[in-house]
Amino acid sequence: MAESSDLEQSADEQNHQPQPEPELTGAQRGGADNTSIQTLPSRKISDQAEPVDHSPTERPDNTVATPEDVDSSNGHAKHAASRFRTTAIAAITSIRAWWSRIFSPINTWIAQQWQRLSATRGFTACAAGWAFFKTRIWDKRMRFPFAFYAIVFIVVTAASVLGLQWSVYSEPTYAKGQVVDDQTKALNSVAGQLTSFVSQIWLHQSYQAWLNFIVLGVLYLTMILVVNRFWVATAIFGTVMTVFAIADKIKVELRNEPIIPADLQFITGGNGGSIMSFTTKKDMILINSAVTGVIWLIAICVVLQFLDRRRGLIPYTWKRSEFVSAKNITAMVCRWVAAVLSVVLCVSFTWGLPVEGSWAKNFATGLSDAPQLWNAMGDAAANGPAMNFLRLAHVKIMDKPSGYSKQSMEVLAKKYAGEADTINQTRTANLTDNTVIMVLSESFSDPTRVPGISFSEDPIPQIRAIKSATTSGLMLSPGYGGGTANIEYQALTGLSMANYDSSLSIAYQQLVPKLKWTPTFNQIWNEANGKSSSIAFHAYYRTMYLRDSNYKKFGFAKFFAADGKPELDTLQPIDSGLYASDASFYSSMLNRINTDGGKNQFIQSVTMQNHLPYNDWYQNNQFQDSGDTSSDISDDEKNSIETYAKGVNYTDQATADLLNQLNQIDRPITVIFYGDHLPGIYSTANEDKHNQITLHETDYFIWSNAASASATTKLDDASNAYTSSNYFMAQVAQHLNAKISPYLAFLTEMHAAIPAISVPASAGDSSKPVYLDADGNRIQPKDLTTQQKELLHDYQLIQYDLTAGKQYLKNTDFVAVSK
Repeated sequence: MAESSDLEQSADEQNHQPQPEPELTGAQRGGADNTSIQTLPSRKISDQAEPVDHSPTERPDNTVATPEDVDSSNGHAKHAASRFRTTAIAAITSIRAWWSRIFSPINTWIAQQWQRLSATRGFTACAAGWAFFKTRIWDKRMRFPFAFYAIVFIVVTAASVLGLQWSVYSEPTYAKGQVVDDQTKALNSVAGQLTSFVSQIWLHQSYQAWLNFIVLGVLYLTMILVVNRFWVATAIFGTVMTVFAIADKIKVELRNEPIIPADLQFITGGNGGSIMSFTTKKDMILINSAVTGVIWLIAICVVLQFLDRRRGLIPYTWKRSEFVSAKNITAMVCRWVAAVLSVVLCVSFTWGLPVEGSWAKNFATGLSDAPQLWNAMGDAAANGPAMNFLRLAHVKIMDKPSGYSKQSMEVLAKKYAGEADTINQTRTANLTDNTVIMVLSESFSDPTRVPGISFSEDPIPQIRAIKSATTSGLMLSPGYGGGTANIEYQALTGLSMANYDSSLSIAYQQLVPKLKWTPTFNQIWNEANGKSSSIAFHAYYRTMYLRDSNYKKFGFAKFFAADGKPELDTLQPIDSGLYASDASFYSSMLNRINTDGGKNQFIQSVTMQNHLPYNDWYQNNQFQDSGDTSSDISDDEKNSIETYAKGVNYTDQATADLLNQLNQIDRPITVIFYGDHLPGIYSTANEDKHNQITLHETDYFIWSNAASASATTKLDDASNAYTSSNYFMAQVAQHLNAKISPYLAFLTEMHAAIPAISVPASAGDSSKPVYLDADGNRIQPKDLTTQQKELLHDYQLIQYDLTAGKQYLKNTDFVAVSK
């Protein structure tokens, strides 16, 4: 409209014919006023005006809008926008005025009070003091020289090496009456062992101490470069090393095992609160001392950080006025490049350390690193806890066996399907004809089998009698003083920890959470009797070793534990004991399984009564004082063993009572009872390497109640005197004369050829898996027969496929049980 008015005005001026102005709307008038400011040059309309589209405009209702209607609509829109702007400006002006009215008096009052305060003598003195401090002291602080940083760096790193090494050493114990000269005592003491670890650099050209210094130094330097504050990084690094050393010391004392990466998963899995329950009064004194030391370290570093004028190890600024300078940009680039490269170096070293031929492996080997992958404790003592920890940080499941392929696995499945058919021809029952209860008895074993340990009274008379009347023997355990989850894993899956790479230390935490398919034996009952047929019980926290999530993956419908839902709310300890008694645990379990109606079940149960520590919990302990006839053991060892003996005596009675109650139930029930490992309290026996296999053998039995067809069955001792937990289900099937799957057929044949198999640590000084024959004698790898070697290779193929391979067996009937 404005452009049209200007053209008309120009035409009127050329024709000298004044025209009366038409009446304009508000929007149009505004447009006219604006255009009147600029006078268009005289020109002919025919030459200058752009052609105007006079075609009709369609409306939404299909009627035709004239050009005048369109112009009118645009004018209304402009008018509305103008009114909105006017209203918004008025509102903002009003808000500003309101804000000024409210806060202006406050600002004025604050200014007045500040003026009065600044006029007082006290304030003037403080201001003068601050000015003096800032100009004469603070601004004149010295920048600590790099030489001072280097000295602190060397001292802190060396202290960290010695602290970590101290954590895996312990004072030797000597039997009463044993004569030991002072020099031997000094050399065998913790101080003597630390001195030997360092001095071997010069005496024997063994550089493990130097290697640990370099590794920890690089970690320390990386932290400094990432934080870019020397004293802050020192406080963090010192705190981490102190916590690691104290935790390592406590774990070594309790379980004869150093801290490993899987322990971090144990804590992040929700078990951090339960760790303190395992500590002793002696440990608490150590912890309190460490806390005090860490507080002092942090305080000193904070003070030094303020006294040091150097803002960063590589100083640069983000100030706009200085940011773009070449010096500042160079410093910034160097700072971040150094930080990134140091992190990359640490990751590369950790990742490559267990890999043969890698630069990290070659570097460590060149500095005398000699891994003992089969023995974490020995590795930490010989090569340093830091090297042991980093070596296990990169987990490899297992090496790929030769000949692994889809075709080879299909051939293997077919082979053992034929073996299963042959075995099943002579078997008449089904596994699911019985309710099977698997009882993992925490730390249970016969203490009198340990050399030097004896009592005037048998601690386990009833279980000894049960073992003599039913299928029973000794179980070779991969753990001593710990490792419960691995023994349980073997029993539920039939897989052996001996086949895995040594860096895989706890399958429940490092392997199972990553698997999409994990066949376990309880699933046989699920398939036959419904998914609710598997139930698990644990007399402690459900998150221990990630059981809560792992049991769900295994197919357990319910998991009863001492916390959470569903909860075992009737658990009670004995006397001053820390953990639930076996009697109260058995009672809670019996109240929650099918004893009358319903279908048969698979019950997985884990007790806690005999878990460490052993601090004289029980009253009227007949195994103390004259009741303990052990010889050549220290007083501390003696006290722990006596408490433990009373605990297993309570387990003996509670287990006998459990079987008596099951005998009254008119339902076929079979119990697999076994101890997972020995308690780590036999320090004297453990010092003798010839006792290692004995210290890894626990008791087991397979028992059926009166309602079962296998009530009086006792398999031949010649073939069942020794076993390992991976064979339990194959033995149960044989005990029940039950039909089996191709997988159980393989385990049956494997058990007949090699009755027990375990990790190298079960023999202490071994670097190869431990194999026992039917008499419990060690089978050396070089003495294996062709059949045994073929079976071991098949075992590796099966285990690799199920855990690290393509799971080709999932598409076969390898784990399906015939009916």
